[in-house]
Amino acid sequence: MRVAVVGHVEWIELAHVEHVPRPGEIVHASGSSQLPAGGGAVAAVQLAKLAGECLFLTALGDDEVGRRSKRELERLGLRVEVAWRAEPQRRGFVHLDAAGERTITVLGERLGPHGDDPVPWGELAEADAVYLTAGDPAAVRAARAARTLVVSARARNAVAPARVRLDALVASARDPGERYAAGDLDPPPDLVVRTSGAEGGRFETAAGEVSSWVTGPLPGPFVDAYGAGDSFAGGLTYGLGLGLAPGDALALAARCGAAAVTGTGPYEAQLSDPG
Repeated sequence: MRVAVVGHVEWIELAHVEHVPRPGEIVHASGSSQLPAGGGAVAAVQLAKLAGECLFLTALGDDEVGRRSKRELERLGLRVEVAWRAEPQRRGFVHLDAAGERTITVLGERLGPHGDDPVPWGELAEADAVYLTAGDPAAVRAARAARTLVVSARARNAVAPARVRLDALVASARDPGERYAAGDLDPPPDLVVRTSGAEGGRFETAAGEVSSWVTGPLPGPFVDAYGAGDSFAGGLTYGLGLGLAPGDALALAARCGAAAVTGTGPYEAQLSDPG
């Protein structure tokens, strides 16, 4: 399979803490790390582990953090094609508490590639599946050249004016920033997936099929939830690109999300064998 991601990167600093600080409180981290992450990057690495390789079209700040992000993503197995921006690279700070839950503070605007950026848009026409988390309407239209296009609900402001058909939209039943309501997009997505974390989620097709899925047993002890949702999206994109029915693609996606929570950070335990 040929897969690609059009999306964003956040340079993340993670701190392991007993609990998220209460107002005015100082907490001490038991450990910390820094890495490139964000929804686009995490899904791209998951796709690379499933498909063997993944093209990642992104925009990065033209500073040391942005350049380091590119180097580290390439070490994770991605082919990274960058539109460089004059503004600073977007960063974030993540508290991982004793229960494995993540709380995120983001600094800076989400940077996504634009359709007129000098990145290899033409290669998307050869892709079996593309996942998009950020960009402009022209980027969305370029991504639509792929056989299968899956989009994060966070990118809906770029998708709406593009007026292209989506094979799937990944939304959240809980996060207001990832909500989708009927009529938000025209034409409507062929498949709308609404996630509910560890509880699974629901999906509906344009043909009127409505169903749900539940997460299965974890393949190991729970460690932390950071990156699980983005790994899920990568797995869903891969499954739909294979031509799997929605229920089967979601089962694979759920396995990706479940695997991700058994490792520290977003990449350590991502699924590498689709089975």
